[in-house]
Amino acid sequence: MTTRTDPPADAPAGGLRHTALRDAHRALGARLVEFGGWEMPVAYPAGTLAEHRACRTDAVVFDVSHLGTVRVAGPGAHDRLQRALTNDLGRIGPGRAQYTHLLDAVDGSVVDDLIVWWLDDDVFDVMPNASNTGRVRAAVGGSDTTADRCVLAVQGPRARHRLAAVVPAAAEVPRFGVRAAAWAGVPLVVAGTGYTGEDGVEVAVPADEAAGLWEAVLATGVVPAGLGARDTLRLEAALPLHGQELGPGITPLQAGLGWVVAWDKGPFTGREALVAERRRGVPRRLVGLATEGRQPPRPGAGIRVGGGAVGTVTSGNFSPMLGHGIALGLVDAAAAPGPGLTVELTQRGRTLDATVVTTPFVRPGQWADA
Repeated sequence: MTTRTDPPADAPAGGLRHTALRDAHRALGARLVEFGGWEMPVAYPAGTLAEHRACRTDAVVFDVSHLGTVRVAGPGAHDRLQRALTNDLGRIGPGRAQYTHLLDAVDGSVVDDLIVWWLDDDVFDVMPNASNTGRVRAAVGGSDTTADRCVLAVQGPRARHRLAAVVPAAAEVPRFGVRAAAWAGVPLVVAGTGYTGEDGVEVAVPADEAAGLWEAVLATGVVPAGLGARDTLRLEAALPLHGQELGPGITPLQAGLGWVVAWDKGPFTGREALVAERRRGVPRRLVGLATEGRQPPRPGAGIRVGGGAVGTVTSGNFSPMLGHGIALGLVDAAAAPGPGLTVELTQRGRTLDATVVTTPFVRPGQWADA
């Protein structure tokens, strides 16, 4: 058991929550920042670019314990989730995970995007974004178990190979599978999920045992990575971020995520609003953008075509693997430029040319042999 002398993870520390691995991050020289009400590592001494490239070519581990966990269990748990969330649990079953949305009942915008781990017949772990746990719990019921566990995301083309030396059963969990496993007698829950565009798993471990597992994973050569690399990785993979590509006023249809909506499963929160939007026509759509130079497009930059404003950049950054700027942006459907066309970005009083490209910007395993 790991002895902790600091406050528990569910207690404020200077107004911020922290994970059970805070001391481990500090010992590695991580730079800690506020994120979603938590104190989290944004980068380690090697830097975000090195961490990013390690994930694309080998394996990294993220502490993602700031993400919420709401345990929904017992008779009626399945039906409560079906009525609250957009996707259809009937498409999967126990031992599987599913990406889904919780919508605003009035306009169908995305209150949160989340993963459901279906652990057993009537036992589900619902995994919200860091700042949305309370809202998700209010919608689906259940209990907040965030403080009881840490979640380690081991990601990259060699993630399973390296993890097999520590927890062989975890390395065998298939993509979007959910399995129980054990490490040194410690119970784990492992899901074949992640947020990098690479293969890998996420491991839930009891908080008091997390430091030992973290150290064991690092000992295999897995590189620690912070939230900076997690963001550049998800952007290269064109994965949406709540608060940017998803959030107030943005529906799944506008974000190009209509596949998350199970139209035929029966009523769910926000369904009527989405049906109305589909009937009248989706007003905006998400596009990928690429610039030639290293200057990255920034969130909030205007997107213009032929001198007219058509949209706004939602996420933008320098791509460590491609060597130039990339971005996602919401544009008016009626004026949406197609792939290969040039648009003009306006940010901070300057203009920047960008080309509309298909996404994702990079493919899983593309640099596995680099």
